[in-house]
Amino acid sequence: MKRRASLSPLRALLAVATLGLLSACGTRPPSMTTPSGPPPAVRTCPPAQACPACPACPAAPAAAPPPAPAEPLQRIDWSELPGWREDDHAGAWPALRESCNAIAQQPRWQAMCEAARALGGTPPAASVRRFLEAHLEPWAVLNSDATRNGLITGYYEPLIKGSRTPSEHYPWPIHGIPHDMLTVDFGDLYPDLKNLRLRGRIVGNKVVPYWTRADIERMQDRAPAPTLLWAADPIDLFFLQVQGSGRVELPDGTKVRIGYADQNGHPYQSIGRWLVAQGELPIEKASMEGIKNWARANPQRLSELLNTNPSYVFFRELPARGGGPIGALGVPLTDERSVAVDPRTIPLGAPVYLSTTWPLSDRPLQRLMFAQDTGGAIKGAVRADFFWGFGPEAGVQAGRMRQQGQLWVLLPRSSRP
Repeated sequence: MKRRASLSPLRALLAVATLGLLSACGTRPPSMTTPSGPPPAVRTCPPAQACPACPACPAAPAAAPPPAPAEPLQRIDWSELPGWREDDHAGAWPALRESCNAIAQQPRWQAMCEAARALGGTPPAASVRRFLEAHLEPWAVLNSDATRNGLITGYYEPLIKGSRTPSEHYPWPIHGIPHDMLTVDFGDLYPDLKNLRLRGRIVGNKVVPYWTRADIERMQDRAPAPTLLWAADPIDLFFLQVQGSGRVELPDGTKVRIGYADQNGHPYQSIGRWLVAQGELPIEKASMEGIKNWARANPQRLSELLNTNPSYVFFRELPARGGGPIGALGVPLTDERSVAVDPRTIPLGAPVYLSTTWPLSDRPLQRLMFAQDTGGAIKGAVRADFFWGFGPEAGVQAGRMRQQGQLWVLLPRSSRP
C-alpha cells in the first residue's frame, strides 16, 4: 500500500564497490576529504613478489574493530509488556485472522493459524490473551545501538473529490503505472538484495532514472502513463499519494477505491520538513493539517512545495468492496490494529505489541497490532506507521501522530528470529 525502495540503494552499492576498488589500488577518491593537520602515514611498500630485493614492509597497526550492532530482537517475559493485560485482545482478532489468510502456509505460523481457526470467529478477550500466550513469546525490538525507543507515525485512507473526465474543476491527473517505466527486482537475481528495486527508463542504450514528480507534473496528461481519474485538489492528491491508497468521490456521489501500484524510484522527501527548514512553519504546526493550510494560503508556491519531494506514486483501481485498503501483506487493513513496519526486522503478518501515546498527548496507547503493511518512509527496527482507518476523523489523528514508542514482535514458541 505504501511507498517502496528507491534508486538510492543501487547507487550506494555502486559507491561501496567503487570505494573498495580505489582503496585496493592505494588511491583516495577525490570526493573524500581528510581532517586538517598533517597527512596520515601511507604504506608505500610494494608487494614482495613485485620487488624481491625490497625489505619486508612492517605490519600496519591493527585497527580497533567497530562495535558490533545490537541484535534487533531480544527475548523477554510477558510480564514486561506494559499494559498487556489491560488491552482488549478481542479487538485484534479480526486482524489476526486476516494475517493468517496470508501466512498460514508458512511453516513457522502454520500451527498457530490452525489453532486460531479452531478457536472460532469471535472469542472473548481473555480467551484471545490466553491463546496468544500459549502459542507465542514476545521479543523486544531494538535499534542498532541497543536502544528501544523509535518513531511512531500514523496514516489513513483518505477520501478526495474526483472525476472520470477532466474539466476546470477536475484538472489534476491520477496516473496508473507508466508504459515506459522499467522495474528491476534485484531479489529475483540476488536473494540478499530482495528489498531493492531499480526503476528507470531507457534512453538510447542506457537506463536512466525515471521522471521526477516535477517532470510528471510538467507533462500532466501527456505523461507516458494512463490517467485513471482526475482530482479536484492537488494537495489532497499529494496526501493520497503519501498514504498510498484512498477513495475518490465522483460528482454523482459514487466512490472509487484506488490503491498503490508502483512508484517512480525517487526517495520520499518530507514537505513538512522543507517548510520548517524554510522558516515557513514552526515544527509543532508541520502536521498534515498545517501543511494543507499553508498550501491554500500560498497557491502560487504550491508546485515549489510539492516538487521538493521527487517521489511520485502510481495507482490502480480496485474492486468496490467493504473493509480496509489492501496492505503490503495482501490482506485488508484493520482500523487501529494494523501497522506498517520495516520487514527487514519484523516479518509481515506477525503480531506486534505497541506501546506509545495518543497524538498530541501523554495518554498511553498500548495495544496488540499486526504487521500488515510497509512504507517508503518506514525504515529502521523501532519504526512503525499506525493505521487509523478511513475518512476525515482518521486523517486528523494520523496527521497529528508523531510519537515516541516501543515495539515487541510476538513469534511462535517453536521458531527463533
